[in-house]
Amino acid sequence: MDFPASGADSLVGQLVDNRYQVTSLLARGGMATVYVATDLRLDRVVALKVMHPHLASDPGFVARFQREARSAARLSHPHVVGVYDQGESEGKVYLAMEYIPGRTLRDVLSEYGPLTLEQSLVLLDPVIEALDAAHSAGFVHRDIKPENVLISDDGRVKVADFGLARAVASSESTQTAGMIIGTVTYLAPEQVESGDADARSDIYSTGILLFEMITGTVPHSGESPLSIAYKHVNSDVPEPTSIRTDIPREADALVLSATRRDPALRYQTAHEFLADVRRIRKSLPPPRPFVDVRDTLVVSREDPQLGNSQTTQTGKSFSPREFPEKKPRKKGLLVTLGLVIAIAIAGFAGWWLAVGPGTNIAAPDLIGQTFEQAQTTIAATELRLETGESIFSETVPAGVIVSTDPEPGGGIKPDGTISASVSQGPERYLVPDVKGETPEVASTAITGANLALGGRTEAFDNNVPEGLVAKTDPKIGSELKPDTRVDLIISKGPKPVNVPKVVGTRIKAANDTLTALGLEVNRSDSYSESVDKNKVISVKPKAGSTVNSGSTVDVVVSKGPPPVTVPNLVDMPRKKAIAALQKLGLRANVQVGQVAPLNRVISQTPAPGTEIPKGSVVTIRII
Repeated sequence: MDFPASGADSLVGQLVDNRYQVTSLLARGGMATVYVATDLRLDRVVALKVMHPHLASDPGFVARFQREARSAARLSHPHVVGVYDQGESEGKVYLAMEYIPGRTLRDVLSEYGPLTLEQSLVLLDPVIEALDAAHSAGFVHRDIKPENVLISDDGRVKVADFGLARAVASSESTQTAGMIIGTVTYLAPEQVESGDADARSDIYSTGILLFEMITGTVPHSGESPLSIAYKHVNSDVPEPTSIRTDIPREADALVLSATRRDPALRYQTAHEFLADVRRIRKSLPPPRPFVDVRDTLVVSREDPQLGNSQTTQTGKSFSPREFPEKKPRKKGLLVTLGLVIAIAIAGFAGWWLAVGPGTNIAAPDLIGQTFEQAQTTIAATELRLETGESIFSETVPAGVIVSTDPEPGGGIKPDGTISASVSQGPERYLVPDVKGETPEVASTAITGANLALGGRTEAFDNNVPEGLVAKTDPKIGSELKPDTRVDLIISKGPKPVNVPKVVGTRIKAANDTLTALGLEVNRSDSYSESVDKNKVISVKPKAGSTVNSGSTVDVVVSKGPPPVTVPNLVDMPRKKAIAALQKLGLRANVQVGQVAPLNRVISQTPAPGTEIPKGSVVTIRII
């Protein structure tokens, strides 16, 4: 949303509907201007969304807006912006909503750029949870986008504007036409094609949202909203890793499962989507915090003298140190003897540590460095560095030292050896390529790759014979933790389809219809007196026949009527020449001079023998 200066249409300082005292301008969007206001009746701060005048003047829109607002007010969930009230006063149609001090997800993406997958899933989890609750209650959002995801200053995530997209989309007024096209970047293909939307449409939009969060861009862009809409309908969403290679492969599975063009192939419920998000979150390291100069930085550290955790806030410290009470001194011979012994021990220890066999130094802190960096760190000393155990780590990158022996600060001789354990990175195994294998062979290959065998499902596949493995979930080549379940998708062979009726339609539309069903089009062209040019004359197999997806359909396309050969009309009487042209389906353009005593053709255009389309004009000059 934009943040304009107060103008003539600003309501700042005004009282709306004798109840809402407007205090400041919050934002301005395509449908409405949002203000911060105080509800004088209930003494609470609200976000007052006032629809733009061109919408408020449409009675149909107002009726739908009020109906949708009443429905949305019944939706109560921690991650949904609450709707308190709606009304109309002095030509102003408004919605009073829960006020969320903070920013939108769009603000976060603009400020920080692409997020890590860990950060993205932390923000996406409550969004999907809100959708799951809404879908269970019979609501479909229809307009999921970064601007409708609000993040409060205390970290709460809420989804706004349930129902408003439907109110705009269903309006028949020219004033509201095209409003939703402004957010076509996130619309599901079925919303573009027919305007229909269900829970799976919200899932598609949320998948696009995740794509943008982790790549910093949207999958489909273009010079106009219509060109973007065309791509949603005709092009698959690419894998996020094709945009940024450093994104974990788990992101591909999430995005592609949510954004299949066919709704039947997507997650069928937000609950399924949420389950996968949470499963993947468990496998990822904790998300890095968002660093904001406006916030106070809070860290944790260990106090070596207290042996406990101490929280430090910039400029402040907590857990004040307490000293133990002093014990009373003992008197007498035992005390004196103890002092003598202590002095002797201390003297021996000083010799042992300073110049004797016990001479030690503190081991340097090499953790977090690569082996080569650590060698540089100790280059000025007599210490030696050797490679210790190589271990897997979910949090330490490959090639980086995880631990040392002795540990940092531990005693080591000046010419001693430090053993460094280096990270291999996360323990991951590739899903083997089992496409085209029998389920038994595929099962053996998956368990042999340190992965667990999951379930089996069936799906049509044009390329893999029936009964063999068509693909896996997660997909072949995915890097997975050990013992991760891998499902097998077994081919049911090509999908049977009915040849549609396309005779008489234009070839482009016929081609689109046939290819959308997975059929191959073999085109040939032929002249026709009865079928217009570029329209389908016939198809084989005929309409209604059942064939497999991937089969070839022969389509004959009209080239229009066959061409006509212009006859020789020179020296022919005028009437006879005209009759000859009409008989061939041609038209005569007769040009007569000032004097035409012979009333015969002296010349013609085009020349005799020329082939021209039926219905063309032939010019004859009479003398």
